[in-house]
Amino acid sequence: MAVKMPVLGQPARRKSSGFGWVLFLGLAFAAGGYLWHRRQRPAPSPVAQVPVVAPAPVISAPGSTAVPGLAQAPVAPPVQTGPRFLSVRIDGPLEAALVAGAGNETGPALTQVVKRVLVWWITVPGDLRKGDLLEVVYEPQPGQEPLVSVVRLQSAKAGRTFEAYRFKPAGSQFARFYGPDGDDLELRLDPSPLDSWEQITSLLKDGRKHKGVDFKAPVGTPVKATFDGTITRKNWFFRGNGNSLEVTSSGPPHMKAIFLHLSELPRTLTIGTKVKKGEVIAHSGNSGHSFAPHLHYQLMSPSDRVLDPFDVHATQKVNLAADRPALTEQVAKWRSMMTTRVAATPSPAVVPATTTTPTAGVVPGATAPAGVPTR
Repeated sequence: MAVKMPVLGQPARRKSSGFGWVLFLGLAFAAGGYLWHRRQRPAPSPVAQVPVVAPAPVISAPGSTAVPGLAQAPVAPPVQTGPRFLSVRIDGPLEAALVAGAGNETGPALTQVVKRVLVWWITVPGDLRKGDLLEVVYEPQPGQEPLVSVVRLQSAKAGRTFEAYRFKPAGSQFARFYGPDGDDLELRLDPSPLDSWEQITSLLKDGRKHKGVDFKAPVGTPVKATFDGTITRKNWFFRGNGNSLEVTSSGPPHMKAIFLHLSELPRTLTIGTKVKKGEVIAHSGNSGHSFAPHLHYQLMSPSDRVLDPFDVHATQKVNLAADRPALTEQVAKWRSMMTTRVAATPSPAVVPATTTTPTAGVVPGATAPAGVPTR
């Protein structure tokens, strides 16, 4: 059999391979899939054209620092500061009148402060009458009770006008309320569990059904025994009373004095310890169920009947004879800030504590004139 030889000058033929065809078909398939996938995607939306807006014109007061061509953010109204004068006629609950005049934010707390003054003159609310005129100079304090500087009440039942002015005598630790004649508003116990305090914030006769007298005083104020006796209880019901002491008198009528919310008591002070009248037995604090530093002083009979310290102890009033000229000057300044013009029908009026005549409703406040303290 003859062998077929390639023709001279031509390359020898090779057998075709299937691999090339497979590679070609694979690439073709991939390209086709890519083109099909692109056709299935939604066409991109056209880019939105943002209109160019010219800057708003600036209208500014003379002397302002506004930059021309730039819109300015709205400016909040100034915060009212300084003493305010509130004049209301009683036509129902005391708190309703003060809330209507001072607002929901300040009115409730203002009622409590004003009531602490009124209870030294009248029974609240029993002695209040429709049409009684109540005037207050006060200053709101964020997170605290409002600072009250003047309380004046025209009482129909008593047939007179009561006045109390906040004043700090020279050398005194605290400002207190005094009448225009220099008499201290509060009665002072003799003997007293404290030599110094800022204000009596609770009485048995103030209608709160509180069992003791609360003295507002800084933590660490010395607390004294009010009679000779023996310590019969210490730190009971700590959750409510905090650090506490009970002293039972040595002689008749064997009443008990209770001191609550004290600072930490020394371990050496134990049940059975004898104490003398006027001896420092503890220091005031803010322990137990207490919202502010104070001393709770309570008297109990041998049969555990609550006694009013102002009925048991002797009382006295302090008159500022030496500071009378300074007090008289201060009273004149406070009076100059007040006005007695109020509507005949019960309606509140709040005005700045200045000599201007009020208009109906609420008027923005102003700071006190120079020389008038606001604390």
